[in-house]
Parts: sequence; structure tokens; C-alpha cells
Amino acid sequence: MYDYIIVGAGSAGCVLASRLSEDPDCRVLLLEAGPRDWHPFIHMPAGLAKLVNRKGVNWDYSTAPEPALDGRRLWWPRGKVLGGSSSINAMCYIRGHARDYDEWAAMGAEGWHWDNVLRYFRRSEGNSRGEDALHGGHGPLSVTDLRHRNPLSEAFLEAAAQAGHPASDDFNGPRQDGFGWYQATIRDGVRCSAATAYLRPARSRPNLSVVTGAMARRVTIERGRATGVVYTAGGRAFHAAAGREVLLSGGAINSPQLLMLSGIGPADELRRHGIGVLADLPGVGGNLQDHLDICTLQRCTRGLSYDSASDLAVAFRYYLMGRTGPGASNIAEAGGFLRSHLAEDERPDLQFHFVPAQLDDHGRNRLPGNGYTLHACGLRPRSRGRLSLVSADAADKPRIEARYLSDPEGFDLKVLLEAVRRSREILAQPAFAPFRGEEVLPGAQVCDEAGLVAFIRRKAETIYHPVGTCRMGRTDDPDTVVDPQLRVKGIQGLRVVDASVMPRLIGGNTNAPTMMIAERAADLILGQAA
Repeated sequence: MYDYIIVGAGSAGCVLASRLSEDPDCRVLLLEAGPRDWHPFIHMPAGLAKLVNRKGVNWDYSTAPEPALDGRRLWWPRGKVLGGSSSINAMCYIRGHARDYDEWAAMGAEGWHWDNVLRYFRRSEGNSRGEDALHGGHGPLSVTDLRHRNPLSEAFLEAAAQAGHPASDDFNGPRQDGFGWYQATIRDGVRCSAATAYLRPARSRPNLSVVTGAMARRVTIERGRATGVVYTAGGRAFHAAAGREVLLSGGAINSPQLLMLSGIGPADELRRHGIGVLADLPGVGGNLQDHLDICTLQRCTRGLSYDSASDLAVAFRYYLMGRTGPGASNIAEAGGFLRSHLAEDERPDLQFHFVPAQLDDHGRNRLPGNGYTLHACGLRPRSRGRLSLVSADAADKPRIEARYLSDPEGFDLKVLLEAVRRSREILAQPAFAPFRGEEVLPGAQVCDEAGLVAFIRRKAETIYHPVGTCRMGRTDDPDTVVDPQLRVKGIQGLRVVDASVMPRLIGGNTNAPTMMIAERAADLILGQAA
């Protein structure tokens, strides 16, 4: 018997396991479907480029054919390893805009306004620049400036200034818009994932049990209360009992899937797969949102990009020379936020990540020569998707319908068109003159709007920020799944704690906000939240 069972040792689950096990009288079980985070590529920041094709640490999801994107199935990599996606991401530390959280509160997520969540961001953060009113200096999650910066990234920031954009030395400061260097979740030149920051210091506690290779099959529910979890590990089935609560932290795909497998979700869908309905919650799997990203690629006339870096030389310098050189780079070194003419309020509506390498199809399509890539995504998509079951077997991946660019007004497509135009404008500035070769994508011949629309439909991809499928809000809202305390409606002793509870996608990368959600959830569970 455990007090708490946490399903998923990702960005949220590691935080929960650490915070809840701080009480020595509280027994905690953490279940993770993937392996330990042992691989060296996880810990060398630039190793993320080599993790792309390692299916052993990746759920390797794909969407259903996307009608607005030429019927393509988009690849959705999600972390399947201790640390979850924080062990395979680009480590950019971004919180979003303060108004994003005030918007959550206005949508029924009482208590999640900016002035309240800021304390949890600060509690989590250990920023190398020190503590101030907006930043924490002593939290477990290390946030640092990059040790290595490519000269092409320097050129990018100079070009952004030449294009008329302001500089920013802190995207998490008083003003989000501007261009500058990303701070990253790195400690002493090593990736600081949720597993490193939170789980590793807690592993020695006798009241915390961690089981890897454990695939959750369903939550057991008796008389309307969650009592445990059925899971398989090593070819055997187990049932772990929870005396207080079961906490789902599987993320925007796995958490709604497990709810539905456990009899919680849209009644008609559950019956279609022979699953008994314990709670008819039509919102489970709905409200799916993601940032759709479009890349502009340019050839580089000089051998400065990471395309030409020898993997052996990078690893040698990194591991034998004090974690320095390109191996210490998070690859997406610089970027920015801007407010286009399509923005509806004071918040930026476009985000950019500059990569001093050619990046096509998530890096899976290796292009010859040297080049650089500018990612651009619309931050506030109006399109909504849905996740559903394909069977009652947890081993079968769910059906993911992202429904990108499906908003009736075509607003999301207009934003991406603006993203491409702004990307080209920056890359055309004089700062890139010493390096600029031919444009690879969209290609110099693509000039009119019809051509750019075709390019977007052919090449746009996720930038890895799915959220919203277990939306929190008022209990009387039929579309919500959890209340503002993250408790699943209609079931006692069961909460969802991860990015799936976000009512609306925040304006930026989602890793730091997910850890913040878990920090506050721990206080809610323990009755300590304001």
C-alpha cells in the first residue's frame, strides 16, 4: 500500500515524487513506462540531435492524416524515459506571458492567475543570474546562460536588430517581446532534466519507490474512488494500491488515454471499445492544442554550422575537456518573440528559434552541406484537435487528430504566413551577408501567397507543445475534466497533473510551466496551497 501512486516520471511526475516524498511518513510509488535516463546523449546538451531516432526513449507518436497539411501524418516525439520530454527537449526555459495565466483564471481555473503561479516558478528555478522579484535563485531546476554560442547565432541576433526588433536579455522578465539568447535548463554544462533536478536527489529516500519499464494499464476504481493502478513490467502484471490518491502525469497524450481505459471519458466512445463507463466526461481527449512550426532554411557559404561538426570531435571535447564546445550547446541558442499586426492584445503572437544547422523533418532528413534554420510558430492557435482510443488495449497508441489550421476563419494560416515573411525578412539582413547561400526552404522561386501556403501545408511540423486534453476549469463546465485543484470530476482520489490540464496553450515553450503546475499541485495535494 502506497499513499500516492504517480503515473509518469516526466516533467510533472518527477516534481511530484520529489515534493510528496519530502515527508518521510508518506509512501510514494512512481511508475515510468520508459527506461532510466542512462544514455550519454541525454546529458550532453547537443546530444538532443542524436536522440531523434532513438525510439527507446521516445513514444514515437504520429498524428492521423492532417487534412490541412496535405494529408500528412506529423511525427510527435514525446519522452519515454525518466525525465520524460525534459530529457529529450531543447532545454529552452520559457514561462509564457503573465496574461496567459490570468486568462486561465478567467476561464475557470481559479487560483492559477499570474500573481499566484509566479511563486511556484520561483520555487522551482535556480537561475545562475541570481534571485529577484521574477526569478528564483535557489530552486532545484538549474537555469543558466549557454556556455557555447555559434557565430551564426550571433549573426542572427544582429540581423534581428537590423530588421528593427528590440533586444532582450530575459524572455521571462518584465517584457517578453524582443530577440536574444535563450537561457536553458543546464547545470555545469549538463542537461538539467526533471529527473536530474528533482528525482535524483530524492532517489535515496526509503519512502520513494521508482519502477521503470512499467506500463500503466488502468486505474482501479471502487465505489467512485481511485484505489490503485494496474501495470505491467517485465512481462508480468501488477496491481499497486493507493491509500490516498492516484496522480496521472503522463502528459497530453498518455493521461487522457489512461483515463479512458479506466472508464472515464466520453461515454459513447468508451462503450464502442467495450469499456464500462464510470464517469461520462466528454472533455477527456478534447481541447487538444499545439504550436505549429514552419522552418526557413538557408545555405551557409562557410563551414561554421553544426552540420559540419564531427560527432566524435564534439563528444571528445565535451567529455574530456570540461563540458565545453559545441557539445554544451542546446542547438536552439537564440530566438525571440514579436507582436505582428495580427496580434489581438499586447502579447507577442510569434516565437522564433534559430538553429545554426540545417533542420528538416525534425533533423531526420539530413541535408548536404552547411546551413542554418529559423523556426517560427504562431503562439495562440485557434484550431482544436482531439485524441481518442483505437482499442481498449493500453499498448495501442491512441488516435491523434491535431486538426492544425482547421479554425473556420483561417486565422492560424494567416499567422504562419506572417511567420514565414518575418523569418525571411530577418535572414535577408546585412548581418548574414558573409554567410548567406541559396534559400533551401521555401526556395527563392516561392514568392506569392499561394506558393507560401503550399509550402506551409507541405512542410509545417509540431514544435512539441501539445496540451489541453484534460482541461481544468469549473466543475459545471461540461468540457472540463479536472477542477482547479486538478481533481478528476466525479472520481475521488484521482488527479491529473501535467500539461494536459492547461485550459489554453501558453505563449512559449511548455516545459517550465508543466513543472510549475506540478509544484503547485504538490501544495494542493498537501493542503498547503494559497
